[in-house]
Amino acid sequence: MALEAIREVRGRAVPLPGDDIDTDRIIPARYLKCVTFDDLAEGLFYDERFDESGGSKGHALDDPRYAGARVLISGSNFGCGSSREHAPQSIARAGFTAVVAESFAEIFFGNATTLGLVCVTVSPEARRELIDAVRADPLLELVVDVEAGEVRAGERTYPATLPSSAREALLSGYYDPLGELLEAVPQVRAKALELGHRPS
Repeated sequence: MALEAIREVRGRAVPLPGDDIDTDRIIPARYLKCVTFDDLAEGLFYDERFDESGGSKGHALDDPRYAGARVLISGSNFGCGSSREHAPQSIARAGFTAVVAESFAEIFFGNATTLGLVCVTVSPEARRELIDAVRADPLLELVVDVEAGEVRAGERTYPATLPSSAREALLSGYYDPLGELLEAVPQVRAKALELGHRPS
């Protein structure tokens, strides 16, 4: 079942500089006990945002200047570590629709794409300039253009890439493999009958 095509994402951004931000930092392991993903937003970067008594550590996600941001900007190998689907789920459920980084861990990237969470890579120079621009003007709107393969910030445009398979999936609306499988149930049943099986 095709979902709405994602051609671009627009929104303000929050800078999360640093390389090798792993999935345990994105969503601590204790949140993996959840039955559904519904409440994962509260665990996003929890141990980096709050101390043991729940007091704020002054993390960028809690900076009021970036409230309502929809785009994360980070460094290289974002989402490395254990292959927990909870990491992109927590990002998406916190209201983010795109991550701009220098590179992504492969499994994180795949899990994010199936959620429609757009992940694009930019050069180290572009990443630094984007972070500087957002820090200078937190109200700056970024446009992550999947179709054009670029990130726009004000009058500046930066080349951005993602694998062609992910790009095509987002642009066609076929980025959810479970949805595709469910859409094909009638054909699967017909093929099973053709082969002499009686599907349930």
